[in-house]
Amino acid sequence: MSKGKFALGALLGAAAGVVAGVLAAPKSGKETRADLKAKADEIKTQADKKAAEVKKQGEKVYEDTRKQVETAVKEGKKTVDDYRGRAERALDSAKAELKDEKKK
Repeated sequence: MSKGKFALGALLGAAAGVVAGVLAAPKSGKETRADLKAKADEIKTQADKKAAEVKKQGEKVYEDTRKQVETAVKEGKKTVDDYRGRAERALDSAKAELKDEKKK
């Protein structure tokens, strides 16, 4: 199970527990609503913090991956250019040998 799914499950479980506890407490409706609002605000703040963390991690993974892809593309182009040069030299060599054989 990923950390994100676990954190989300824990957050939802905590919210459900808070709601159940507040509703079961012997308070007036006005006090209960105030408690629920306070807890909802607290949970929203925690969720916003977690979302910011996940976003930051996602951006880092994206940037790291982008750099790796750029490096791989550069290396791939270099390899292609190297093989192209080798093929051209081999072709030129073969053409030169053919000319030499025809002269004989």
